[in-house]
Amino acid sequence: MTEKKSGFISIIGHPNVGKSTLVNAFLGQKIAAVTPKAQTTRRRQMGILTTDEMQLVFLDTPGIHTPHHKLGEFLNQEAEEAMQSVDVILWLVDASEGPTDDDQRIAATLAQMKKRAPLFLALNKIDLIPTDQIPGKLAAYSELVSDVQIFALSATRGEGRNELLEALIAKMPLREPEFDEGQITDFYEREIAAELIREACLIHLRNEVPHGVNVRIDEFTERGDKGAHISATVFVERDSQKGIMIGEGGSMLKKIGITARQEIESMSGRKVFLELRVKVEKDWRDDESSLRRFGYKIEPKKKNKK
Repeated sequence: MTEKKSGFISIIGHPNVGKSTLVNAFLGQKIAAVTPKAQTTRRRQMGILTTDEMQLVFLDTPGIHTPHHKLGEFLNQEAEEAMQSVDVILWLVDASEGPTDDDQRIAATLAQMKKRAPLFLALNKIDLIPTDQIPGKLAAYSELVSDVQIFALSATRGEGRNELLEALIAKMPLREPEFDEGQITDFYEREIAAELIREACLIHLRNEVPHGVNVRIDEFTERGDKGAHISATVFVERDSQKGIMIGEGGSMLKKIGITARQEIESMSGRKVFLELRVKVEKDWRDDESSLRRFGYKIEPKKKNKK
């Protein structure tokens, strides 16, 4: 490979500000689950945008928030680690909300991170507020952190998106790209399928169930012209949640399966046979052994050297 504008961009922010939506929009295709519910993203995921002139590697991260269980601690850890050794940190906020307590905490962390990488601040969802309110929102957020480039955009509608992209490209160093031209993410197809199944659960289930859901792919088999066979287990934390997940006569699980299958087929470009079952893993979000089994490993915090 020859040198081109190339680098890594960590996208951080509190839950549900549109990080995954922005990455999908930049790539022009869906690689990350997106729902209106907070904490849809649970793992760092790369979105790789390559052209003849540049390669941008976006790190989509879980929302930084006040954790209420061990899974929440893992999500914050994933986001904080994604800010290490990158070329730009992009702080995405929800312009329709105004600065929140989580934004205040993120700003305090970013004040220390600016020494390691340039910081961009992007106000997303400007399509949800009157145009004359945008300057005030920009001013309110700019007070939280100094020496930052600020952008206003709508990840879904596209306003301001190209301007942000051009500014990110300008900050990238000349170097040999890390990834082949055809690669768009570091997730395997079965990992994306698991996220799309969980996305379908978040879309269809009521508020007391979604965040207690985890998906494990048990089988992912290619069947030539017949497409792929996927078998997955959806874990919930209580028996009552299992009943809600399955629904009367299996109606809810069928809805989830149809939505997930359609999304997986759209992502993979081939037919998929999807088989789902539901199991209870009691209080798994706060159980370290369950978290490890599901691949969520919480590292002990490093002590500062005196």
